[in-house]
Amino acid sequence: MSKKTILILSQVYPPDPASVGQHMHDAARELVRRGHHVRVITADRGYDDPTVKYDRRETRDGVDVRRVRWSSFGKKSIPIRATAMGIFMFHCLWAGLTTPDLGAILVSTSPPMCGFAAAVSKMVRGVPLKYWVMDLNPDQMIELGKMRADSFAAKMLNALQRFVLKRADDVVALDRFMAERLSKKLTPAEADRLKARMTIMPPWPHEDALDESIPHETNPFRRKHNLNGKFVVMYSGNHGYSTPVTTVLQAALKMDEMKDPRDADTVFMFIGGGVGKKEVDQTVAEKKPGNIVTLPYQPFKDLKYSLSAADVHLVTVGNDVVGVVHPCKIYGAMAVARPILLVAPDPCHASDIVRDNQAGWHIGHGDVDGAIATVRRIVATRREELDAMGRRAKQFIDKDMKNTVLCGKFCDIVERGL
Repeated sequence: MSKKTILILSQVYPPDPASVGQHMHDAARELVRRGHHVRVITADRGYDDPTVKYDRRETRDGVDVRRVRWSSFGKKSIPIRATAMGIFMFHCLWAGLTTPDLGAILVSTSPPMCGFAAAVSKMVRGVPLKYWVMDLNPDQMIELGKMRADSFAAKMLNALQRFVLKRADDVVALDRFMAERLSKKLTPAEADRLKARMTIMPPWPHEDALDESIPHETNPFRRKHNLNGKFVVMYSGNHGYSTPVTTVLQAALKMDEMKDPRDADTVFMFIGGGVGKKEVDQTVAEKKPGNIVTLPYQPFKDLKYSLSAADVHLVTVGNDVVGVVHPCKIYGAMAVARPILLVAPDPCHASDIVRDNQAGWHIGHGDVDGAIATVRRIVATRREELDAMGRRAKQFIDKDMKNTVLCGKFCDIVERGL
């Protein structure tokens, strides 16, 4: 086994269900399998629910996991989240400066300030820095109207990201739109140097949890939630500011009020958490629609059952966040052979996938009547055609998105220079 330690800095990590942590664990587990010693610094409380507390020390699949205090206070407000991120950054800086036999540092953009700790540690310790860009900030906050582009905070975060980008030995961007945005943060000469160190590679679906598509008639999730005989439109995952579900939520409400016989067996399910889930939960509590079901995150081991319970999966990308966030949830839906109802601008990474694979439908944000018409058209589509779309979606995942292939390529990048 290698004497050097690969240090991973990530605010979230399993058993927390957040996608960033799941991907970090996949990479960490593979690096351990390759013979490396891997240590993870992460928060000791849930990212979405800070009342959930995890063991401070744990060995998970051979990975040395160390959870630090005061690093997750939930998502109730931006100042509270920023405070937790700042505290976590100092934990990461301490780990980067003091971890014995340090061989390399892997850090993502969750949280954004964590990259600064990694870059400083790289400069002091002289080890390779691998920067996995999962999203872009302050870009996300600016595009969503949560921060002014000329504010001190925005300028500081942009300067911080430039600082990390210029010092990272390898940078992984999730799609071509994200790569373009990263390059624009730098001078032309710096952008040229970045291109030589940047790899564009999407995150992989979690195939160990999505190893098969469960038929409706044998799916215990559908039985448990009385979905047999229903046509299920499902949104599953984080409900964020950058992934608004408002258009389809309003369409579902309007369909419930219209009482059209065509809609009698259509159910809209919203599963997961995040700041945007409040809109769904409040709508259900106040309006009490008969066609909307809201559920929390499902256990990771049961993901194949919940995702397979859908007839079509809803994927959303905010109008102003193309290249800022990556539509990861599209891969899980396609991995269980389900077509996609995409609400997003065009072009974007998700619209490219849906169009290129003929795997679904695409509507714009705000078009509630268009959403109703599209849902009715989907429901009226022959089952054979829906299944064919699902097969094309699954074929895309099997051909281009295999967990073992993408995770392996990513770990090859992490190992460079060790």
